[in-house]
Amino acid sequence: MDGDLSFLNFLANCTSLEFLALLCNNFGGVLPSSIANLSTQLSTLAMGGNKIHGNVPTGIENLVNLYFLGLENNYLGGTLPHVLGKLKELNVLYLENNNFFGPIPSTLGNLTTLTELYMEGNKFEGRIPPSLGNCQNLLLLNLSHNNLSGTIPKQVMGLSSLSIFLDLSYNFFIGAIPSEVGNLVHLTKLDLSKNKISSKIPTTLETCISLEYLYLDGNSFEGVIPQTLKNLRGLEDIDLSHNKLSGHIPEFLSKLLALKHLNISYNDFEGEVPSEGIFANASAISIFGNEKLCGGVQELNLSQCSSKHPKLYGKLLTLRIIIPVTCITIFALLLLYFFPTCSIVKNLRDKALTTSSIEDWQLPISYAELLESTNGFSKNNLIGSGSFGSVYKGVLSRNGAIVAIKVLDLQQQEASTSFINECNALRSIRHRNLLKIFSACSSIDHKGNDFKSLIFEFMCNGSLDQWLHPKNDEQHQRNKLSFIQRLNIAIDVAYALEYLHQHCQTPIVHCDIKPSNILLDEDMVAHVGDFGLVKFLFEASNNPSKSQSLSVRLKGSIGYIPPEYGMGGQISTLGDIFSYGILLLEIFTGKKPIDEMFIDGLSIHRFTSMALPEHVMDIVDPSMFFEEDEEDVDDDRNEDDIEDRAMIEEEPHLNVSSRIKDCLISMFEIGLSCSTTSPNERMPTNVVVNELNAIRDTYLKFKKGNRRRMN
Repeated sequence: MDGDLSFLNFLANCTSLEFLALLCNNFGGVLPSSIANLSTQLSTLAMGGNKIHGNVPTGIENLVNLYFLGLENNYLGGTLPHVLGKLKELNVLYLENNNFFGPIPSTLGNLTTLTELYMEGNKFEGRIPPSLGNCQNLLLLNLSHNNLSGTIPKQVMGLSSLSIFLDLSYNFFIGAIPSEVGNLVHLTKLDLSKNKISSKIPTTLETCISLEYLYLDGNSFEGVIPQTLKNLRGLEDIDLSHNKLSGHIPEFLSKLLALKHLNISYNDFEGEVPSEGIFANASAISIFGNEKLCGGVQELNLSQCSSKHPKLYGKLLTLRIIIPVTCITIFALLLLYFFPTCSIVKNLRDKALTTSSIEDWQLPISYAELLESTNGFSKNNLIGSGSFGSVYKGVLSRNGAIVAIKVLDLQQQEASTSFINECNALRSIRHRNLLKIFSACSSIDHKGNDFKSLIFEFMCNGSLDQWLHPKNDEQHQRNKLSFIQRLNIAIDVAYALEYLHQHCQTPIVHCDIKPSNILLDEDMVAHVGDFGLVKFLFEASNNPSKSQSLSVRLKGSIGYIPPEYGMGGQISTLGDIFSYGILLLEIFTGKKPIDEMFIDGLSIHRFTSMALPEHVMDIVDPSMFFEEDEEDVDDDRNEDDIEDRAMIEEEPHLNVSSRIKDCLISMFEIGLSCSTTSPNERMPTNVVVNELNAIRDTYLKFKKGNRRRMN
């Protein structure tokens, strides 16, 4: 639509107007001062994607109930009016990609309910006002691509509510990163690239346990990469290029299993490049411009290390004692021969989707786009159904991303509540073992009915339930999980619960931990999903009567509901631990807690308890110890899995080593401890994580020793 906005003058009489959206048209002209005469009931004013120029009228302060203000992608200019700070109900503010200049008004710190603030792509200058630290509900902040300068205020860097991203890139910030960065325990993405920040990378980053993307490139950082970063196990993408970092490349970087891309080019690193983990894939790393590096995989074309490199010399002496250097070389070459092709393709695809997720997901998703992406919500696209709706596979036209689209059945009495619960939970939490939500859609369908949906990351390996209890058809019968895969999945779920219970600003109870809510990605990493029954524990502390009433209706699924809920007990994190304990027993026995064998007082808990320790192999799922047909073994199959299966011959449940039996016994003991009747006797999630990791370490050490004996 062409034309200006003079018609807004005639909306002054619409005294009950609550929603005004003029998105993505060709409206031009200035934003008229008559905007001040719009209804004071207006909650949403969306005018992004037009050709509006001029200033923002100061009369906008009259819109006191404004919840959403979108002026992005226009030609607006001038300084931002201080009166924006009077819009105390404002929750979302989009100002990006305009021509605003001058300082950021300190009055924005009065917007204490603000959750999203986009101001990138303007010409703002001066310092970030420390008053923004008062916005303690802020989930994301984007001030990138401006002319901001000075040091980064500790009040802003320490905003513990930030969970989606903090982007201050492409500015002129100086000084060191404040140590308060350690408060960002929920943050997924931190981008401080292309500034003039100096000093060392702060060790306090170690507490940012949810961090997946860390971009510090194009600054003047010096010193070494701190060892404390090894605690950030969820890191997927690290860019430290174009700085003044020095020393050796830390070994822990090769141990970060989630890491998909690493750029440390144009620094002053020296010594040997590791050849394990991400360093085994030359296409996933960039080390250009570090003239003192040597070694690494052959594809890097670096010179061989010699005794001139002190660290390498010491390592070679040790290797001569432990194992011949030739074995290491052969092993690295085998890795390069079998794995590089699929890894290159996978990394290129992941990088493309990461870029699209940052830029494209900020645009709202319409019902029409979802309809198109699912072929009209075709049955062929249906991948699952639940209590409150159905889940479809879709391919979005905006970026080609494959997504899972959960469509709520609003005829169900509690479907709307489930939708709100998931939105409230997922907008404030980020963890590599939680299912990522990309967007939500609340609209009207083609029949004029209310439509609500959530758009999630697509998990190509389906749910854990499909693997533990495959259908009778040939395709699902091929789904088999090895011992180490089950152990890894159990640890992934434990990490997710530890995060929800102990690391969220407000502890969160999932209330529905079960195999069908555990989704598996292409690397068989587990992601906990379905937050429709979630409960924030601040409700219980602020309103005990409300908490009690919520507990009257059992929350969860039969077989996984803790016994105290059935007796009117309050919902708590200990309830999730009970469900997790049952899940753990199910993972390794292969039996559902509602299996028909569990009658007359026999439960999966008692069934397991009676078998330990002497008869542990009588209750384990034998399918975890199976041999792959040679033609079915994929090149990217985990080496340990293949070795396990090769060890098992005719009767797997009789030929498992005593070391694996010990691991299984320990595993079942944890499951029994978690699923005990008395809540106070259940094992806390942090202890569960530590115990499971200890079991995995023991198992892997045994495997390593066994491999050496075979060699």
